[in-house]
Amino acid sequence: MSNMVASLPYQALAAKVPNDHLTFKTLNDIEPLSGILGQERAVEAIQFGVAMQRPGYNIFAMGDSGTGRSSYVLSYLRSEAKRRPAPNEWAYVNNFTESHRPKAIEFSPGLASEFEKEIRALIDGLMATFPAAFENPSYQQQKSVIDRAFNDQYEAAINKVERISGKIGVAMFRDASSVSFAPMKDGKALEENEFAALTDDERDAFQEGVSTLEGLLNEELLGLPQWKRATYEQIRQLNLDTVEEALDPLMSGLFEKYQDNADITAHLKALRDDLDKTIIDQMADDKASENRDEIGRRQFYEELYLPNIAITHEANSGQPVVYEPHPTYRNLFGQVEHSSDQGMLVTNYRLIRSGSLHAANGGYLILDAEKLLTDHYLWEALKRALKSKTIKIEHPYADMGLMNTMTLSPQDLPLQVKVVLIGARDIYYLLQDADPDFQEMFRVLVDFDDTLKRSKESELSFARLMKDRVDKEEYANVTRDGVAALIEYSSRLAEHQREMAAKIGDVFELLGEADFVRQMAKDSEITADHIARALKAKKHRTGRVSEKIIEEIIEGTVLLESDGHAVGKINGLTVMQIGDSSFGAPARISTTVYPGGKGIIDIERESNLGQNIHSKGVLILSGYLGNKYAQRFPLDISASIAMEQSYGYIDGDSASTAELCCLLSALIQVPLRQDLAITGSLNQYGEIQAIGGVNEKIEGFFNVCKARELTGTQGVIIPKSNAVNLMLNDEIIVAVKAGMFHVYAVSTADEALHLLTGLEPGVANEEGEYPEGTLSSRVIERLEEISKLGEEEEEDEEESEDDETTSDKSSDKKKTTEKSKKSEK
Repeated sequence: MSNMVASLPYQALAAKVPNDHLTFKTLNDIEPLSGILGQERAVEAIQFGVAMQRPGYNIFAMGDSGTGRSSYVLSYLRSEAKRRPAPNEWAYVNNFTESHRPKAIEFSPGLASEFEKEIRALIDGLMATFPAAFENPSYQQQKSVIDRAFNDQYEAAINKVERISGKIGVAMFRDASSVSFAPMKDGKALEENEFAALTDDERDAFQEGVSTLEGLLNEELLGLPQWKRATYEQIRQLNLDTVEEALDPLMSGLFEKYQDNADITAHLKALRDDLDKTIIDQMADDKASENRDEIGRRQFYEELYLPNIAITHEANSGQPVVYEPHPTYRNLFGQVEHSSDQGMLVTNYRLIRSGSLHAANGGYLILDAEKLLTDHYLWEALKRALKSKTIKIEHPYADMGLMNTMTLSPQDLPLQVKVVLIGARDIYYLLQDADPDFQEMFRVLVDFDDTLKRSKESELSFARLMKDRVDKEEYANVTRDGVAALIEYSSRLAEHQREMAAKIGDVFELLGEADFVRQMAKDSEITADHIARALKAKKHRTGRVSEKIIEEIIEGTVLLESDGHAVGKINGLTVMQIGDSSFGAPARISTTVYPGGKGIIDIERESNLGQNIHSKGVLILSGYLGNKYAQRFPLDISASIAMEQSYGYIDGDSASTAELCCLLSALIQVPLRQDLAITGSLNQYGEIQAIGGVNEKIEGFFNVCKARELTGTQGVIIPKSNAVNLMLNDEIIVAVKAGMFHVYAVSTADEALHLLTGLEPGVANEEGEYPEGTLSSRVIERLEEISKLGEEEEEDEEESEDDETTSDKSSDKKKTTEKSKKSEK
């Protein structure tokens, strides 16, 4: 390698909108775009999902929030639903034989409300007819005849007994409900003292007469129960005839209108039968009618006969499209409410409340997947409903023994609905892995892409979408350069020069803030300047932490150099995420190297601050060093790497290239440039791979250099594959254009080392040897020295062990000789 990598030209640091891509002057010159920008794959998928009517083809719309997925799905379904016929309606009615099991009746669109009006008219008729029908002179006359016949029979029997009582000297008294006897003398009833003055014979005669009269009375009134029963039946039949005569004109029209609908006709017959019983039992009873005022009677009728409409549609309204923002069991499936009656919870079919499934039946139901899955029981209940194709209203926890109140069991309704779940990608993949039913029930995936390709056509469509937003929100007109600034901001969000972010909500937010800036400036149009000022204001609102970090670097609280050279120290680039804002924060990486066999020690990992990917990047260093520099001898070093003054968790492998350069600097004692910062992921063959957050990282180091005044040599080193991701702010572009800041794009670790050290890395010959004096040659020489030191130490240890072994053997031999001499003695 003979030539050092040159810095990128300022034109490569951002993708500006070409002049020929937006040919209008302001948004007023173009037509608005109603719909969604790009997303052809998603549009094709939702069209298929809506058209496919077979079971199991429910839809999952997958993508990030803010990409327009919810609004587009809702608008598309509404446009499609209008073209299709409205589904039938349903109403719950009283079950007169089993009141705890209300029935459900199906109506054609618009007829349920009409039926309700007809029942209300019937109730009005009942209020006007009853109890007036029982106050009619004809009814009263007939009832009087029946009552008179009974009274005549009763009076005849009593009179007969009374005549006989007079003959035997016993007075008979009677009131409305009883008959009594008293002694009589000279045609006058006796008082108690007068009766006591009678002789015994006279008193005995009286008692005998009373006994005779009581027996006679019993004989005469023996048929009284039959008389009463016959009278009751006659009055009952009179009441029934009166009710039927009054009800016939009230209900004949209903029977005639619904004669072709078996369910409604059966309900009307049951209602008519119950009316006969109810009116006779309640209205013909004088006491009951007196205790019930007009409002109470109307409420009584309504609670018995008025239908409870669960689903209603206009005749030409199309299929329903329902979005449920708060999916709970009650909101989805409905519930049975209870009211308090003298301290007791009571209910009836009128207290059945329908849910979103009722409203969406025959159409489409849109749900947020994340909200739905917060309740496992709700997710299982929804799957049961879709499988069984029925809507069942029940208490969600009744089978757990958590509901003891008596409630209703309404008739299940047939369910035909297409469910559309809207959620993030991780939720979709989680359901695929964890729930075997999910794939069978949600076979249509509508995948909203995170980014959109930038082209002349897509940029014009973007402008038309902005025009639509401006018209809806009544913003001021936007100039061409203002639209171009919004497109470039969208590319910045996408982190790609040839793409735009599909998360259009963030662009709409910036447009609204720019219009506010325009209002404050009292300008007539939104320009690129307003966009820039809005971005600057937002950055200032959320930039307290980033500004504090720069202040600490300038003050020296955080150690980081932006000029000069140093051994074993390098400036790495990191990104910090706080809330909805992210910013670059440069950090010093330091390395020490010494002889030994401990290998590369990651201090962050050892202190449990380094996360898995960061630790992976450090481990790759060993693979790279061994592969390139230790082919003829073992890699026998000890090194420690640390991210200085970092006290939180660290993740990602973007610092692995910086760690390599820092490690080699410490190994061969070659200083590194401190006016450069570096980022990049290293593989085991020394290739530098792309990383994320490249714009924020560059801007973070630039802000530090700017705060210390730019020297003209400062810059950053990034992976060459990240060049397409550059969408830097205008301030950096101006500095690069003036030669005050530099951005280098490298593809290998050798190119980065060349920039940082100024030393030629060197190219190995066929024998794997590097030219004398090159960086690679010096690294190999130093590693070989350390390896030989390790070998000498091992040899010294082995010799020491051998000497000890020899000494031990001589001592053992001497002891054996001494024992032999003692034995000879």
